Amino acid sequence: MSNADEHAGPEVAGPLAHRVPDLGALELLLAVARLGSLGGAARELGITQPAASSRIRSMERQLGVALVDRSPRGSRLTDAGALVTDWARRIVAAAEAFDVGAQALRVRRDSRLRVAASMTIAEYLLPGWLLALRAQRPDTAVSLHAGNSTVVAERLLSDEADLGFVEGVSVPAGLDSAVIAHDRLIVVTAPGHAWARRRRSLAAGELASTPLILREKGSGTRQVLDAALGGLARPLIELSSTTAVKAAAVSGAGPAVLSELAVGEELAMRRLVPVPVEGVALTRDLRAVWPTGHRPTGPARDLLSLTRG
Repeated sequence: MSNADEHAGPEVAGPLAHRVPDLGALELLLAVARLGSLGGAARELGITQPAASSRIRSMERQLGVALVDRSPRGSRLTDAGALVTDWARRIVAAAEAFDVGAQALRVRRDSRLRVAASMTIAEYLLPGWLLALRAQRPDTAVSLHAGNSTVVAERLLSDEADLGFVEGVSVPAGLDSAVIAHDRLIVVTAPGHAWARRRRSLAAGELASTPLILREKGSGTRQVLDAALGGLARPLIELSSTTAVKAAAVSGAGPAVLSELAVGEELAMRRLVPVPVEGVALTRDLRAVWPTGHRPTGPARDLLSLTRG
């Protein structure tokens, strides 16, 4: 064996976490140094004395040196224990600074919530969810951007929203999702329209070939309708919100296809009339969406939970 080999130190291998005591053990050692008693340190940290003794022995085995001399008069640090305690004090202080910084990040995250939602969800479901969220998190400022499903995806992917809601046929690329509700689209007209007096259900082909009052391209409602019918006639009118489409239908401008969530009052008041359709299922999933791999946290996580209540 060479002289270099004889004086070489112990081999250092494996992750640092396997070689350095954990924070709990270091806090215990600091308490023993301050109180001069293993039992007192155990009581201060809320653990049993046997558990404290076991933790000290485990740390001594890990480091390969004796740290504490125990006697009926109390516990005293060894010379190595005093040195390790000095190091431990710096490590714990750094950990406390880390904790303060992490808490500041959580406070900043929890102080705001940016939501992007497609029109039907924004108008008819989110108000109730946000009211419930406010009861849980009164200090969180919420901003809501309503747009079609394409816009919602764009805002999430550009980090302009923390959580989104869409109504389309599929999940936009780059997003993960969870189904939060189901919705049904219905054909509606003003009472004076010829379809309101039909005795037979409307055939899917006739609906597809009829110019309708429609939302703009990119909206979830239009995506679902187009996919279900295999194509649509050129729109009679193209509008950018559910409220505008509904108002146009109520005015008698023509038939429209809307979420049943949006037309309950108009149907009850007979301002709109439902038109049965056969041969096609106009149903859709309503989804919460977020960037792939970034599960919602903080207020976004709480809002997601409320949608499933």
